[in-house]
Amino acid sequence: MLASGLIEAIRARVPEARFEGIAGPRMMAAGCETLYPMERLSVMGLFEVVGRYLELVPVRRRLARRFTGAPPDAFIGVDAPDFNLPLELALRRAGVRTVHFVSPSVWAWRRYRLGKIARAVDMMLALFPFEPPFYDARSIPVRFVGHPLADEIAMRTCRDTARERLSLDPGTRIVALLPGSRMSELRRLAGPLARTARWVHQRRPEVRFVAPLVDRPTRELFLRALAEHAPGIRCDLLLGASRDAMAASDVVLLASGTATLEALLLKRPMVITYRTMRLTWLLGRAMLHVDHVGLPNLLAGARLVPELLQDDATPERLGAAVLDRLDHPDRQRRVIEEFDRIHRTLRNDAFEKAADAVLEVVAA
Repeated sequence: MLASGLIEAIRARVPEARFEGIAGPRMMAAGCETLYPMERLSVMGLFEVVGRYLELVPVRRRLARRFTGAPPDAFIGVDAPDFNLPLELALRRAGVRTVHFVSPSVWAWRRYRLGKIARAVDMMLALFPFEPPFYDARSIPVRFVGHPLADEIAMRTCRDTARERLSLDPGTRIVALLPGSRMSELRRLAGPLARTARWVHQRRPEVRFVAPLVDRPTRELFLRALAEHAPGIRCDLLLGASRDAMAASDVVLLASGTATLEALLLKRPMVITYRTMRLTWLLGRAMLHVDHVGLPNLLAGARLVPELLQDDATPERLGAAVLDRLDHPDRQRRVIEEFDRIHRTLRNDAFEKAADAVLEVVAA
């Protein structure tokens, strides 16, 4: 999504521009030639990536040889810092101008990466306003561009309209369940979310659930979790439609990640959860420099929404947090007001600002 929007914004200024790289369907639709499929980079966690290491390192080497042999006007690493930063470093040393789009979470952990970033990038493009000070303090060129989702999502969304699109009863209380988009996330969160749905159903049998999944394999996995842990509850499984599912809901229970920002921009009360490999969790916690992991809390600088992670992600605790938001919507007024303020801060014509920054680097 980020790369395709940036491609379109650059093309609007430089119609003859050509793009190639690691691409998914939206990038290809925007005109990017695919050298490797994007799914190969879709892996999370410290130890989860080990299984892909032997595959990813040769890909990075081949890309480095390609782009040093036929230098592009600019190399733009979109997210995936552990893959892209070493590549950017090699290319910049060879004289290629480099831009990194989406600041790594150096404000949260692994701050030692700032030294490598200083050597690797000509420009860092930051989505969040709290990120530039970390780069300014080390004289790393940085530009706050805002977040494209904040531009895309309207300041006000209608719950009833979303329910109509999904054929949901406008008078029913609805909880949206979003267990993540990666199979590795689903394997760890499908069971806890299904058990939480059963816990809530036992106390509020009138509540209906919706669960948007990204594809048929994730849908099948979540369907099996429901059959095992929550048979008989009302849960509509959707393919895609995550934004409508959140917009239609009264409360969202979801995995930590970009979806939490989307729920914020839709102004929906939420409960954030996550589970990962225990060793990944222990090492990650030891290296963490922040008190929160959810984007809404990071952007607010305070605990606006509950975060129930790892061993705290039990049906009892998750369910109680969901019911608190479901039964007391009046308590969420201050939270929604803060969501609104954050939305306005992030609404900044992100792709236009990013395209301007990239072309400045090319022209430098």
